[in-house]
Amino acid sequence: MERTRPLPTRRRLLAGGAALTAATSYTLLTGTRAGARPQDVDHPTAEWQPASGSNYTKSSRPSAYPVDYVIIHVTQETYADTLAIFQNPQKKVSSHYVVRSSDGHIAQCVREADIAWHAGNWDYNTRSVGIEHEGWVDQPEYFTDALYERSAALTSAICARYGIPKDRKHILGHHEVPGSDHTDPGPLWDWTRYIRLVNVM
Repeated sequence: MERTRPLPTRRRLLAGGAALTAATSYTLLTGTRAGARPQDVDHPTAEWQPASGSNYTKSSRPSAYPVDYVIIHVTQETYADTLAIFQNPQKKVSSHYVVRSSDGHIAQCVREADIAWHAGNWDYNTRSVGIEHEGWVDQPEYFTDALYERSAALTSAICARYGIPKDRKHILGHHEVPGSDHTDPGPLWDWTRYIRLVNVM
């Protein structure tokens, strides 16, 4: 059954997961989960790190809903803690992808056909792919060349798959989602550079 109620804010949910340590998260929530199996990813260079099935809605996009947007987020957490939050069934939050700051490594957490709970707006959740980027909005050192380049290649591929124009009307910051109370990716995110990279990938 498709979720129809608004979800709790992502900020509150991500903040609540900060207590999980990366070591515990890695040991308990990756590779050792009963019944967890690797599966084909939608983006060829991504690693499958599945979110809990309690944190997204199964669907059959783009037939069930059109995919019209890519929404850019900044985690306000480490890469490991973000994955742990998405894998915690009590958190009720996820995104399709998480990009690591140091090397641009990409984890896929939710299949693109399914609806990740990332935008804080159900209509936008149904019609978008969410990409989280490791870092903090006020610490631009997390926005490395590798992060920008690998993320832009991912966004470019998503746009090509669904016929999404590679422009700022369709590649949005989380703060631009109607009703959002978020500020990410923040004023230090280089949109000019990012959109240029998306269009040359």
